[in-house]
Amino acid sequence: MASNGVLLLFTFIHLSIGHTAFVDLEVRAENVGKYGQQSLLECVYIHSPEAEGGKLVWVEWKKEGVEEALLSFHKGSTTAESGYSFAEPSWNTTNRNVSLLITSTSVKDQGEYTCNVMTESGDGFKNTRLRVTAKYNKPAIKLDPQTSTLMCDSDSGYPEGQLCWFDEFGTEWTKSSQMEAKKTESGLFNLSSKLTLMDGSTFSSYTCKVFNVSGGNEEEATYTVQEPEKTGRAQGNKMDGTTKVVAPLVVIGSLIVGLLLLMLLLYKRRSQLVRRFSTRPLIMGDHQPVDTCDSPVEQGEDQSCPDSPA
Repeated sequence: MASNGVLLLFTFIHLSIGHTAFVDLEVRAENVGKYGQQSLLECVYIHSPEAEGGKLVWVEWKKEGVEEALLSFHKGSTTAESGYSFAEPSWNTTNRNVSLLITSTSVKDQGEYTCNVMTESGDGFKNTRLRVTAKYNKPAIKLDPQTSTLMCDSDSGYPEGQLCWFDEFGTEWTKSSQMEAKKTESGLFNLSSKLTLMDGSTFSSYTCKVFNVSGGNEEEATYTVQEPEKTGRAQGNKMDGTTKVVAPLVVIGSLIVGLLLLMLLLYKRRSQLVRRFSTRPLIMGDHQPVDTCDSPVEQGEDQSCPDSPA
């Protein structure tokens, strides 16, 4: 028992002494992985000439913020979380390539990683970083005829990008638009932008472009404005101006017509009253006027009639 303890202590001291002298790791400072595809984090250990031929004892890949190791090798056994493996299919203890392979990259895979290696000659570790990207889909543009607003949508991209508007001459109209970015459960972004067409606009087309976080143009789509749409906006604006002038005239004209009708009605009413209450006898043609003296009179009444005309 005592001899075994001494042997283990000697082995530990030996490995500690060779920590910086015998093992060096080669990694990339930053790696770029595409969403949904494989990502490779390279890590290759190099021995010094004095320690050539040293076998691996222990390998471990860890990600910052994650407690458990993603991939590890110890005592001839490999343990891996789902979706992670050694890049070399025929990996063994004499293989110096201990690179990490991520089978299907997701947004949560972005971050800092550490490659830890221990051999019979010494040990070492180095950090590397993975940056995840996802290309946005081709934008879709549609017009809301009620508000004369163009709407552009592009989804499933990462990191958060930007939608920019340009007219047919390349003039940018992004400052006149309103953009919204929504993050989905998968971590990807959906972008939407609205551009309200200016009154009297005569541009024939508008282009919506998707730019990634680095400023690169990933996708774009163009909307061609139909002639009736341009004519409709121009006529609508013209009618709005005409209405402002015509409306008061219509009101004034209506008042004048109403006043004239009222005066005509009063005139007719007055004429009827004059005819009704006139005391002049009506001309009866060839008929003689009725002699009221031929009418019977009650007894005691005085009857006096003018002489009949000759």
